[in-house]
Amino acid sequence: QVQLVESGGGLVQPGGSLRLSCAVSGFIFSINDMGWYRQTPGKQRELVARITSGGSTKYTDSVKGRFTISRDNAKNTVHLQMSSLRPEDTAVYYCNADITTSLQYPSQYYWGQGTQVTVSS
Repeated sequence: QVQLVESGGGLVQPGGSLRLSCAVSGFIFSINDMGWYRQTPGKQRELVARITSGGSTKYTDSVKGRFTISRDNAKNTVHLQMSSLRPEDTAVYYCNADITTSLQYPSQYYWGQGTQVTVSS
């Protein structure tokens, strides 16, 4: 069974930094795209950043220049370095990965349980 476990959330003051990590475990043949999404109460989950297996990245406009997504393919991990944090970045952040567990089946998306990020003075 595939599991995604996030860590690194917490409370930070405006202008501060946090680094989120997500570790993928289980029976994995390959990990394709990986990404971070966030959600606030009453709103849809939104894409924050994605990274392909080759390292190409995509960011939502509001985090460009402030957040950096990276991955370690050897360790099956993805990270989100968040800087210059703003109160509007407050949300539950979810890790997402497109994972192939067997060549017999198509890949599918898996989600972590989420980690709370609160930006407040």
